[in-house]
Amino acid sequence: MSSRFVRGTCFTVSALLTSYSSAVMASSAFVDKVYHPYVLPLERELEWRIGFNEQDDHPDDNTMTQSIAFGHSINERVTVELYLTGERLPQEKFKLIAYELEARWMITEQGEYDIDWGAMFEFEKEKGESGWELSAGLLAEKEFGRTSLTGNFFVIYETGEKEKEAEMRLQYRYRWIPQVQPGIELFVGDDFMGIGPAFMGIHRFDGQKQLKWEAGFIFGLDNETPNHSFKFGLEYEF
Repeated sequence: MSSRFVRGTCFTVSALLTSYSSAVMASSAFVDKVYHPYVLPLERELEWRIGFNEQDDHPDDNTMTQSIAFGHSINERVTVELYLTGERLPQEKFKLIAYELEARWMITEQGEYDIDWGAMFEFEKEKGESGWELSAGLLAEKEFGRTSLTGNFFVIYETGEKEKEAEMRLQYRYRWIPQVQPGIELFVGDDFMGIGPAFMGIHRFDGQKQLKWEAGFIFGLDNETPNHSFKFGLEYEF
């Protein structure tokens, strides 16, 4: 690994962690996908995700979100994905609330260095709002035998509110068999802290076709976080 790459990586990590420690997290319900820093050449994907929060007398109690997406790689290292996100609030009907364009960049080849690196950029527009939400994140993954540690560090800026936010997601998983990989996930924000078990897997078909699944049960660690959050996702790559 070149010294220039090491210095650049350390600077990026330091900047993200500094931003994280000083940022203000605006949303209390961001239990979501933990991203891996990998891109398959010429991949196309369809994705569906759902999330649910539960706690009596909490603002996010009985709130459900769903997202559908289509993605396509534009070269061997970069893929883009378009999301439509809906939400159901308590005592209200399910409705479309946001559009999102996501780009993921695989910075290093898998196994090229001790840690695999990637980056992600998001542009989200809430329906009926004039501003945009812009996000930049660093993705990292390190293998230890049959286990893997994955980290996501995001800095978020809302143009309408002119607020800077941040969040961190960590996942530690055991690669038991491809179809079933248990783990534990941690989500941290200024007004959110949760941890819980996660389960994921992958089933490969012919060629590059594969189906990925994941589920997580996150338990709040403070009074501002919902007691229980659930997430589930399916991703078909072809």
